[in-house]
Amino acid sequence: MIDTSNKILEVKNVQKTYQAKNGEIEALKNINFDVKQGEFISIIGPSGCGKSTLLSIISGLEDKNDGEIYIDGKIGYMLQKDNLLEWRTIYKNVLLGLEIQKVLTETNRKYVIELLKKYGLYEFRNKYPTQLSGGMRQRVALIRTLAVRPNILLLDEAFSALDYQTRLMVTEDIYKILKDENITAIMVTHDISEAISMSDRVIVLSQRPATVKNIYNIEFDIENRTPLNCRESPKFSKYFNLMWKELEEYDKASGK
Repeated sequence: MIDTSNKILEVKNVQKTYQAKNGEIEALKNINFDVKQGEFISIIGPSGCGKSTLLSIISGLEDKNDGEIYIDGKIGYMLQKDNLLEWRTIYKNVLLGLEIQKVLTETNRKYVIELLKKYGLYEFRNKYPTQLSGGMRQRVALIRTLAVRPNILLLDEAFSALDYQTRLMVTEDIYKILKDENITAIMVTHDISEAISMSDRVIVLSQRPATVKNIYNIEFDIENRTPLNCRESPKFSKYFNLMWKELEEYDKASGK
């Protein structure tokens, strides 16, 4: 159950402008939205509109030109590539963030072991990344991120490098893990189906300079909701068609 009264993140009037040889390029314009504790939010929009830039600004990796961002808690970031170190075992890879932050305590080691056991990776703890499938590697990358106990997880096209069937199974796994651990998530994706099946709300950005054009509340009358059973719901195609038409209009307007 999502706590609708508890805002864990607020984005207020965020703007981003880049300097280019031929002048300024406005990337983001007056971006406003908030995220509640336990929500899964997806951000979609035309290619090159600034989705990943927005995520980088929220994470603090990139500066904004104007606006405010309020964050209640610690952020974890999961990228398209799993970035596992091939010379370290799975267990050692999962410990990496704790080592970097100098918080590799006995309590945190025990938490890592619990996560590995809970999500089916404990028996592979002494294996190396090359010995795992793409889907399992992404699960390891997620557990490495969860090991530092973030309140908010940012996912930037985190599943796009996987083949279609693996991607479906990984989204199923990761959705379950995030809900089990009560982690709030914000995901940037080009995949409308992925956004609908995983999210409580989908934010649609316009072409550059990106503004928030629409926010869709995604509701399925499904007990024990999962990404796969959402795709089978009659409501799924309705949401998909609405968002597809909106993005198609942007493509036509830009001459693509």
